[in-house]
Amino acid sequence: MKRPARTRTKTASVRQSVTIPAKLAIEVERVARKQHLTMSRALVVLAERGVEAEAAERDRLNATYRRFMAEGDPARKDEAGKDLIRAIFGKDAIAEDSIL
Repeated sequence: MKRPARTRTKTASVRQSVTIPAKLAIEVERVARKQHLTMSRALVVLAERGVEAEAAERDRLNATYRRFMAEGDPARKDEAGKDLIRAIFGKDAIAEDSIL
């Protein structure tokens, strides 16, 4: 009698070997101790957070771009354009005070 195929609830893991700078290793070890994790698990947690933060930033940039492209009012489009520049180059990318 054939058994039904098992479905995995967990995704497969991949073993990797990485070299990280000593200062970063110290910070990872600090996180591991504070959260009662192994170094390996702390690295996974921190990597997941980084990937999630990058995805959230990409989504925010896309939303800002869509807002800029959809805006019809020139004054509001100018402000949306400034928000887009800040999203791409950072919050200090536009000087608020003119030199003149």
